[in-house]
Amino acid sequence: MYSSVTQQTISYIEEQLTSDLLLDDFTSVVGYSKFHLSRIFKAETGLTINEYIRLRRLATAAMYLLYSAEPILEIAFMLRFQSQEAFTRSFKEQYAMPPGKYRKMMQALCGTEDGKMEKQTEVKGWLLSGSHPHYYSFGVDEKVFHTGTKSGVLYSTEHARLDGFGTMMQSFLADDFKGKRIKLSCYLKTEEVEKCGAWCRVDNAAGDTLQFDNMDNRSITGSTDWNYYSIVLDVPIDSASIHFGVLLVGSGKVWADGFKFEEVDEKVPTTNMMAIESLPKQPVNLTFND
Repeated sequence: MYSSVTQQTISYIEEQLTSDLLLDDFTSVVGYSKFHLSRIFKAETGLTINEYIRLRRLATAAMYLLYSAEPILEIAFMLRFQSQEAFTRSFKEQYAMPPGKYRKMMQALCGTEDGKMEKQTEVKGWLLSGSHPHYYSFGVDEKVFHTGTKSGVLYSTEHARLDGFGTMMQSFLADDFKGKRIKLSCYLKTEEVEKCGAWCRVDNAAGDTLQFDNMDNRSITGSTDWNYYSIVLDVPIDSASIHFGVLLVGSGKVWADGFKFEEVDEKVPTTNMMAIESLPKQPVNLTFND
């Protein structure tokens, strides 16, 4: 648990994220010299005060990108970045993608139109992302697996919140599947999850979502043994990339194993959540008289 001086410092930072923050300002707040305070804060958090401020501002920016329609430039200036270019550079360093792409991908993944994303070199090919990725961890489990000798595992930390989510994911070019219907399948095992599932998304070159399913209408809750799950999507000719992974909302732990992509024929129904079948064939009530 942090000392009272570190807690005071963090509380002050949270209150002033949209204001200019100078190290000299903290002296009157906590009653320590800036040098002594800096040593205590770094020892307890592992970060300098300026590093902590930067991470919290970027995390706040990520939340605005996900849950608001504020322009990126306004978000950048509100959180005291000197320019949109400086904000984009810092955001990309932390989340491995520019803010505009993050907004599109995360809004689609979370299913809304309303901590960073980091490369995990210990799990080849996989990335950690989400609305609160600093509240989640993932890795390889050599004791729990469905087939082979290992599985991937995604789990929440003690600070996870129900309104946040984490995901372990991959992205690859759509070239080999253009014009085809694909099935993504995998095996999942869960432990006390509030909500989770596999997900898959097909984008065009502009980053627009063409096909998407995150199992929101059949999500997994609680503790479950290994089960087989699948997603079926079409990959239009103008597709550019395919993104997929496992989504964990709130707290819990999920193991994943045996991911597989295969081509299927049109007899296999799609699970696309953006299906146009729900739309009427013709416009109605154009004169407002009905």
